[in-house]
Amino acid sequence: MFELFITFARIGLFTIGGGYAMIPLIRQTVVEDKQWATEEEMMDLIAVAQSCPGVFAINISIFIGYRMKRLPGAIMCAMGAALPSFIIILVIAMFFRQFRDNPVVDSIFRGIRPAVVALIAAPVFSMARTAKLNRYNVWVPVAAALAIWLLGFSPVYIILIAAIGGYTYGQLIK
Repeated sequence: MFELFITFARIGLFTIGGGYAMIPLIRQTVVEDKQWATEEEMMDLIAVAQSCPGVFAINISIFIGYRMKRLPGAIMCAMGAALPSFIIILVIAMFFRQFRDNPVVDSIFRGIRPAVVALIAAPVFSMARTAKLNRYNVWVPVAAALAIWLLGFSPVYIILIAAIGGYTYGQLIK
């Protein structure tokens, strides 16, 4: 049980950029190192965690903890994933007013931004490979992203359309 807490505390402590930036480290730990889930199960966990309300990384940790040790495991994983961020934000909040106009601090935050983008982009490509995206079906996520970004479509509608399309496609190929 303590191993679950320590595992997710370590992930939470060394990941900057939020839940999506945590995906590569969670995947590495859960799928490759600990072998608590397969690559396909991890993809399913990511999909479910994205569709649930709440913090993405906490949702994944809860699902993995529940799978391993039921409710106590879910609680330990959630606490492990949340506690480092909570403590770091608390410390930053205590001292931020003193440093917010400091040019060095401003430069550090500007330097972190590209790294965070890379941390978020890495799991996108990994998930695309696992989802078996190819030149014939890559248009689906591209069209969805463009519809949200350029046309202002609600992601809820995109998810509903994708669900209906996936169900229909599944029925057609039977």
